Amino acid sequence: MLPCPDPRLEAQLRFIIEIDKLKHVLRQTLLTDGSRRENDAEHSWHIATMAFLLAEYAEAPVDAGRVARMLLLHDVVEIDAGDTFIHDERGNADKAEREEAAAARLYGLLPADQAADLTALWHEFEARESADARFAHSLDRLQPILHNFETGGGTWKSNAVTADKVLSLVARIEGGSTRLAAYARALVAEAVARGYLAEAAGAG
Repeated sequence: MLPCPDPRLEAQLRFIIEIDKLKHVLRQTLLTDGSRRENDAEHSWHIATMAFLLAEYAEAPVDAGRVARMLLLHDVVEIDAGDTFIHDERGNADKAEREEAAAARLYGLLPADQAADLTALWHEFEARESADARFAHSLDRLQPILHNFETGGGTWKSNAVTADKVLSLVARIEGGSTRLAAYARALVAEAVARGYLAEAAGAG
């Protein structure tokens, strides 16, 4: 980029250019038309929009704008750490360590005050202790279920994911919204009935 005489603006622009790389980080989740995998930037935009539309279903009052901001920025770390499939036990073993290092580098590109602000927001999301973070996690977990249902099983089928594994993640949805969790359970049940999602081995 062209050097800028204002060091603060230059740091901000460098971060803006760097996060363009998020458009190249592919997730397991397919687009709802099944044509290709979505990227992290698309995912972040989608769930940030969901924050505004679905805030009324949050279990506790939330700041929809703050939740959206959290969701727009929560996956920036995957520029360095990569997307780790939620059901990949080996990949998840060192996920926290990889993402912590990524957060330090990527948010560290910003001026100190903004770096501290975004790092704190990311840690809040990861900790899931505030109402905003719990609701943000609800949306982050609901969206892939919606996509997999709309694609007739999508990456559930290609990764041999079973209903019990999906339901184990619904607890994260329930932490932020019992209404959305109830809908997610209904989707899972219907997915099993339609053959989109297999029951656990030995079930039935």
